[in-house]
Amino acid sequence: MSERHRLVVGNWKMHETAGQAENLARAVLAALPPLDARAHSEVVLAPPFTALAAVHAVVADSVVALGAQNMHWGESGAYTGEISAPMLLDLGVRYVILGHSERRRYFHESDEEINRKVRAALSHGLMPIVAVGETADERDTGMTDARVVAQTSAALDGVEPANLARLALAYEPVWAIGTGRNCPPAEADRVMGCIRGTLPGLEHTRILYGGSVTPANFASYLACENCDGGLIGGASLDANAFVQLAILALAA
Repeated sequence: MSERHRLVVGNWKMHETAGQAENLARAVLAALPPLDARAHSEVVLAPPFTALAAVHAVVADSVVALGAQNMHWGESGAYTGEISAPMLLDLGVRYVILGHSERRRYFHESDEEINRKVRAALSHGLMPIVAVGETADERDTGMTDARVVAQTSAALDGVEPANLARLALAYEPVWAIGTGRNCPPAEADRVMGCIRGTLPGLEHTRILYGGSVTPANFASYLACENCDGGLIGGASLDANAFVQLAILALAA
């Protein structure tokens, strides 16, 4: 059993208006078990930027923390359409997802940009959740380990070892995201172990699994030595399914 506290994050992606997000957050809160059952686990909801204020109003003073799906590395400036760490903090955000494969693929975010964001988040007291993972082609050509190690090393370049416990990593095989095809738990654990061995100090860093996670398969991942929770996409849009996942993490 790992001494690292469990972490379950709901990434709502580009779903839910402010009103819909408020209702979903209320449903999650209503279904979660009592406070004393969560002493060693954390639950995070990451709605779109437009719903952060609405969800914060629901989860403030609760055991559920607020997360954001991205941020810019600058504090302010001529960056039309971007959001800074101080803006997120002002809305009650505590966690921020960085380097998600959809950001890398569709918005061409580089390893250098992700690293700048990670360092900026840490400097402002936000907890980064840094996603890494290989494509289907990279897996098929035996490049999985090299790819996740390279992404991890680049994202954490210049981060002091003492700060590694202040962030989380998420292993999300790109070929498993939203496809219904999840990575076998034993293989996911092997890759997460590879990620953990990238740098000294990562033995204290939580590593999450993401990619077609469901209540039916999540317990198998939580049983893995290197898995400390989940970065949940589609299933987090269903309050009952997401709470089932959170309860599994609490019991693990």
